[in-house]
Amino acid sequence: MSAADGAVLAAGALVWREVGDEVQVLLVERTQHRDHSLPKGKLDPGETLPECAAREIQEETGLTIVLGAPLGHTEYRLPDGRDKVVYYWQAKVDDHAVSAASFSPNDEILALEWLPLAQAKRRCTYEHDVTVIERFEERLAAGHAETFPIIAQRHAKAADAFTWEGSDASRTLTSRGERQARLVAGGIAAFAPERIITSNAVRCMQTVAPLRQLLGIEPKVSSAISQEAHEHPELQPRDEVERRVSKAVRKRRGIVLCSHAPVIPEIVTAVVHATDALESQRTHRASMLHTAEFTVLHVSAGETPALVALETHSPRER
Repeated sequence: MSAADGAVLAAGALVWREVGDEVQVLLVERTQHRDHSLPKGKLDPGETLPECAAREIQEETGLTIVLGAPLGHTEYRLPDGRDKVVYYWQAKVDDHAVSAASFSPNDEILALEWLPLAQAKRRCTYEHDVTVIERFEERLAAGHAETFPIIAQRHAKAADAFTWEGSDASRTLTSRGERQARLVAGGIAAFAPERIITSNAVRCMQTVAPLRQLLGIEPKVSSAISQEAHEHPELQPRDEVERRVSKAVRKRRGIVLCSHAPVIPEIVTAVVHATDALESQRTHRASMLHTAEFTVLHVSAGETPALVALETHSPRER
């Protein structure tokens, strides 16, 4: 995800909960402007958009959230003439998350308000917030309000293959690669995957190390998603990637698969097949990752798995 050069980038979330049979949305009343809007905030240096969204919600509302599928972005002109682009995700919270949150009126946010969808749209000061709520309503009506992520990540920048003296699998990350791995870890963690699976190549294992620290999840090392297995299919069953992805979809389990450029398209295609989706230019582009980039494929947690949305993020190197 990106925006035009010079635009102010921000991120937020449509935070929602179920109260009986009713769906409610969280709005914030800003202290200085006294307007009502969806919670959001500007990107910090080096931060990915998903990380920004999760951080801003926590800072503004006290809620710790897990991002669901993206709800697109809004664009508008600031008083100083600059464009502002705000990216949104849906994020469901339960009673425990609400009760655990601590909020006190402050210089930025005066009050929080949970409102039914129709009332929230009427209360919103800005039409672009109404648009985001309407997008969520469409997804809710389609049965796709709750999702889980299948995340395909390419390893970060590694030592040059032509000058490396050891085996290809032993290549390590460069200092830039180590920085990339740290920069994207928070963005991936914002989707709270339950498992991390990494190729047995050293560069992949090093790439997921910062994510392991954030999530407290021990990665599972697998030769099935290695570059060697791709280049020598006789070493692994050809359907091994499809089998692993299909299992995650069947169990409604969010996972990260950290692998190599030629293997990423296999992972994306496996998600497409497991959800009976159609391959398209979007899924093709989502599989063509640069170093340390990751694609999140959001799968409906409903009765029938469906590919609800996909998004790709890069390390925002300073």
